[in-house]
Amino acid sequence: MAIQWFPGHMTTARKKAAETMAQIDVVVEVLDARLPEAGSNPMIHELRHFRQRPCLKVLNKVDLADPEATRAWIDYFNRQPGVMAVAISAKKPGDVAKLPGLAQKLAPHRDDAFKPLRLMIMGIPNVGKSTLMNTWVKRKVAAVGDEPAVTKSQQRINLSPRLILVDTPGMTWPKIEHDADGFMLAASHAIGRNAVIDEEVATFLASILLERYPGLLKARYGLAPEGLDAAGVLEAVAKKRGCLLKGRGGELDLEKAAMILLTDYRSGTLGRISLETPATRAAMLAAARNKPAHKSDSSPDATPEHQG
Repeated sequence: MAIQWFPGHMTTARKKAAETMAQIDVVVEVLDARLPEAGSNPMIHELRHFRQRPCLKVLNKVDLADPEATRAWIDYFNRQPGVMAVAISAKKPGDVAKLPGLAQKLAPHRDDAFKPLRLMIMGIPNVGKSTLMNTWVKRKVAAVGDEPAVTKSQQRINLSPRLILVDTPGMTWPKIEHDADGFMLAASHAIGRNAVIDEEVATFLASILLERYPGLLKARYGLAPEGLDAAGVLEAVAKKRGCLLKGRGGELDLEKAAMILLTDYRSGTLGRISLETPATRAAMLAAARNKPAHKSDSSPDATPEHQG
């Protein structure tokens, strides 16, 4: 199943972001460190390139991500022109305090009260932008929630005479080109549950865990991953956690097992996990290029690869 999710208010948010981009100096793109390229909105890339704005890529939730994968992503982004990358936890004031100095390096001409540094905070839903804003400003200026797309309008905050922040709603994009990206976004709760089937998302997640983190599955659930496929992981979790459908003769409740697996991943209870690395990303894109194109893939409206 291809996953797509683009609520109506995001069209308005995109138009407003395009207008505001003309009055800012640096785009601060907040990313989930566990899927920083799958979760990078190509519309942000297009808007900032049209206005020739540099980008500070903030890999948030670094405490949930695989440290080795995060280091690889930081190196990957820092090689791109006009881009600087840093890994943080938005809940830690010390991490957030690094951001103004890094952004200043991308716009060194904006350094006094007559020319304050103007930053635009952007990213997909549920990536931690609101937590970042609240930590940065040191008071609650943005609503925080477990469901994606809590923030629905822009707000401008004059943090000091030398620094202005513009917070924007989390935005997805109209067409997620690669199925794996949609599943990674759904697994990390960047897409509303009304657009996905939890069991399918959990099966996708299980396939990655089997390939890259089998030891974490064994440690958390006490199961033997050897010989299991992704569907078998869900069945094993259901058995270990006693997930049974009432009145169905012991039939496994795979939907409940799916939510256990997804919740354990999202919260970090399962361990530090990254869903993609630069190497796995390159392999996925290479496989997509070699795949026979359908007619719809070659249409003028097809979404280009996003990067930077």
